[in-house]
Amino acid sequence: MSTDLIEIKANEYLMREGEESAQMYYLQSGSLAVFKVNDGAENQIGTIYSGELVGEMSFLDKEPRSASVKAISDSKLLIIPVEKFEKYFSDQPSWYKALIHTLLERLRKANARIRI
Repeated sequence: MSTDLIEIKANEYLMREGEESAQMYYLQSGSLAVFKVNDGAENQIGTIYSGELVGEMSFLDKEPRSASVKAISDSKLLIIPVEKFEKYFSDQPSWYKALIHTLLERLRKANARIRI
């Protein structure tokens, strides 16, 4: 994997809901808040901690970001390169790819039903 790291300061956005992006990140240190917008107000719906991935849904299904993410504390993230992931993913059996796509579809539908 690549060693491309980014750093963001507390209260800086990593991504915004509705953005197009094909990047996924591994949070090495710090913590992030996940927000959805409702009636112009941001409402926190989750937290991402060190050792977790962020941006995986858009990375995998190429759909717009389903939520905004900003740093709670200064954070360091490893950028996971799409080319290496796609090569790894394309080498997996068809049932594995179907599993990932099914889970993504169900998660997208569940996210659409979230009431804030």
